[in-house]
Amino acid sequence: MTALSSIQKTYILDTSVLLHRAESLFSFGDNQVVLPIVVLDEIDKFKRGTTELNRAARVVIKSLDQIRERGDLDQGVRLENGGTLVININDRDATKLLPPGFEPSNDNRILATALAVQKRREGPVILVSKDINMRVKAQALGLMAEDYRYDQIVDIDEMFTGHRDLVVPEDVIADLYRDRSVPLDRAGELSRPLAPNEFVMLTGGAPSSPTALTRFNQEAGVLSRLREVRFDIWGIRPLNREQQYAFEVLLDDDVQLVTLAGKAGTGKTILAIAAGLQKVVNEKVHRRLAIYRPVIPMGRDIGFLPGTEQEKLSPWMQPIMDNLEFLLNEHGGGKKGSTGRADYLLDSNLLDIRALTYIRGRSLPQQFIIIDEAQNLTPHEVKTIVTRAGEGTKIVFTGDPYQIDHPYLDSTSNGLTHLVERFRDHAIAAHVTLSKGERSKLAELASVVMEE
Repeated sequence: MTALSSIQKTYILDTSVLLHRAESLFSFGDNQVVLPIVVLDEIDKFKRGTTELNRAARVVIKSLDQIRERGDLDQGVRLENGGTLVININDRDATKLLPPGFEPSNDNRILATALAVQKRREGPVILVSKDINMRVKAQALGLMAEDYRYDQIVDIDEMFTGHRDLVVPEDVIADLYRDRSVPLDRAGELSRPLAPNEFVMLTGGAPSSPTALTRFNQEAGVLSRLREVRFDIWGIRPLNREQQYAFEVLLDDDVQLVTLAGKAGTGKTILAIAAGLQKVVNEKVHRRLAIYRPVIPMGRDIGFLPGTEQEKLSPWMQPIMDNLEFLLNEHGGGKKGSTGRADYLLDSNLLDIRALTYIRGRSLPQQFIIIDEAQNLTPHEVKTIVTRAGEGTKIVFTGDPYQIDHPYLDSTSNGLTHLVERFRDHAIAAHVTLSKGERSKLAELASVVMEE
């Protein structure tokens, strides 16, 4: 969208674009950006509150206030990137351009404004919206319509998985088992460079050939064998190679940022919690295990629920408690009393479970932090969370980029996807994509056959 063109385009922005990314006003190069006046009315309704949508609305309003000091917005004000911003106030009554059946609504008024602008302009007029239904209606009216793609960092099918397979001579694998590492150049020619901490499964090529799981050490330039898991981590062991990859980086104190992506039932959350308990309770590397989860119900405010903060959060944190109870039961040899042990960890300040609403402004040193359901966070929210990390803190983000409940996010624009792509070339971070469901045979079968 930022590509320049000899023919100036006119982009008409829907409210959803501004609420998705407040800085979108400046994403269209030297083209003209038009805001229908009804968009400002809608933005005004969002300016009060503490959610990310409220923050975006306030940023948009402040930006417009700064821009208006440089000229009349209804006539058009030149932006620093060479484009022009116009507030359209002349087409409030353009709804007469809509065919019968379009009821009066803000969305339809925006569509009508786009039609009116298209009648006057010679160059391309494009409606930009995060609302799929809005784009469908626009196309039905003969308008060009696009999703806002400026922050869609990668095609989801090309997202960094964190691991790959390589076929190597069998003597390379033999040397690896003897020396625990081999120089990267012995792996042969790579189709693309390895990222720091990327996992590589080496195979000899033939069905009966030996295999080896390795991790790329960028500093040493070698492929190193994974650690041997000789004991249970709070009662559980990795059940497949991706889970073994996950434990490798979850238990590595030099890796301070871990992202785990995968469908439901692949073990993302339970692996993270088990590693966190190991590092906090057993090894005492960190002084607290802090678990945060975004609260995204049909209505986002939990204040309407009765009771204390913990009682209000209980329905949203139940998946975390289910995993904790399972781990504490397994660690205790299957004995009952996991709820009491969880209460002990909470009372001892070794465990903290909260909604993400309360993380802004905090400084969190010496903690093992888990951010669950991170696919429902915006890139700005993820940045806010990571910048809370103090000295000695490790942060783990878990989520499924295909299962998003946020109204203005998708698989390519959510914070988890951004985090994976932005940190893939940094040795301080590691990513693992888990693909095999291990919850139960029924759950794995359902995840497959119900997609057909």
